[in-house]
Amino acid sequence: MLLSEWATDVARDRLAESLPRRWAHVQGVAEKARQAGGLFGEEGDLLVAAAVLHDIGYAPELAATRFHPLDGARYLRTTDAPARLVKLVANHSCAPLEAELRGLSAELAEFEDEKSALRDALWWADMTTTPDGKPTTVTDRVAEIQKRYGPEDIVSCFVRWAWPELLGAVERTEQRLADQVK
Repeated sequence: MLLSEWATDVARDRLAESLPRRWAHVQGVAEKARQAGGLFGEEGDLLVAAAVLHDIGYAPELAATRFHPLDGARYLRTTDAPARLVKLVANHSCAPLEAELRGLSAELAEFEDEKSALRDALWWADMTTTPDGKPTTVTDRVAEIQKRYGPEDIVSCFVRWAWPELLGAVERTEQRLADQVK
């Protein structure tokens, strides 16, 4: 069984019934990851697995700290998930900056951020997919997040602070995809 198949089963079990909109989002993110998978050869499957599991920490039974990257990574660490997959989930979409705002930096630091092109592609897939799993732009995605949470919410503050890094990951991935076509 491919890692992405295992990951899809795990995510479906944890999200499909309890959080159907989140399940739609992760399926859309996984589809975007499949589009970028060719950039990474055999590691393309790891990218898809990380995409489908990136929000597993939202599952009600896993939400111990209520910071989904940390809760998801801690859960995955208790399974057969490879360490690299766990770290990608922990650090997706600039999570270390949000962890700092939440006072959870030390806890998230258990999981090293690899700062790689594959990590950028995961961020790209997440930040260019709507909550309903449809493609969008990073600008529209961040605007939607701020609207959904409100201007004073910690998540809105986080995305404003993280904007340069999120945009950078998206732009780098889009350039890699364009270069692949040439």
